[in-house]
Amino acid sequence: MSETLTLAVDCGGGGIKAAVLDEAGTAHAAPVRVPTPYPLPPTRLVDTIAEIAGGLPHAHRVTVGMPGMIRHGVVVHTPHYITRSGPRSRVEPELREAWASFDVRAAVAERLGVPALVLNDAEVHGAGVIAGSGFELVLTLGTGLGSALFDGGSLAPHLELSHAPFRRFATYDEYIGEPERRRLGDGLWSRRVVALVEGLRPVFWWDRLYLGGGNSRRITPTALARLGDDVVIVPNSAALVGGARAWELPRETWG
Repeated sequence: MSETLTLAVDCGGGGIKAAVLDEAGTAHAAPVRVPTPYPLPPTRLVDTIAEIAGGLPHAHRVTVGMPGMIRHGVVVHTPHYITRSGPRSRVEPELREAWASFDVRAAVAERLGVPALVLNDAEVHGAGVIAGSGFELVLTLGTGLGSALFDGGSLAPHLELSHAPFRRFATYDEYIGEPERRRLGDGLWSRRVVALVEGLRPVFWWDRLYLGGGNSRRITPTALARLGDDVVIVPNSAALVGGARAWELPRETWG
């Protein structure tokens, strides 16, 4: 019996990455990355995914991770793709309307002709790193803050933690996101990561916390030493590996 191959697509605010992986998470071709095109109505995202897929080996199924609140493959809200030119640019009302209640899972499955799974991008990232036992929180550090929570390997309902207010900042996104990292530099920004972790610890009482996303590698050694033994730094490649492993999650948790 031939092995099942998954097209894993990680849709971010600045780039869209994809790879074809087997069930063990081994890539069958070099990953592809393209800049996220803006403005980005839903049809353009589907077209972009199809174009990327055309240059990769044939896959039997596809997993898409994208920012925002996704329920049963349908967009409730997505923060970046409703803007004119990307994160922190002006929101376009017609894009907000186009994305609201858009069934990404159905659109991608129809376009590619294979079963599709669409989740929040941090949830897909988490599928690639969790141990599957205990209470596990995944935080991704990139354009903003992503989060996913797992209990015994089952995915908990998604919460847009990034939109919660934090200290004098409007949201966690603004406190810990890429614009602040660039403004502060890695050293001062890493202190904020420590403050974030310590602030969330009494809220979640996790068994393990995984810090991933493109900026997790920028946390300084001094800050890493302060995070504790229950905090694990994971590579950003987990976002693609998770695309293959997400299909192993209990189906009732796919919401």
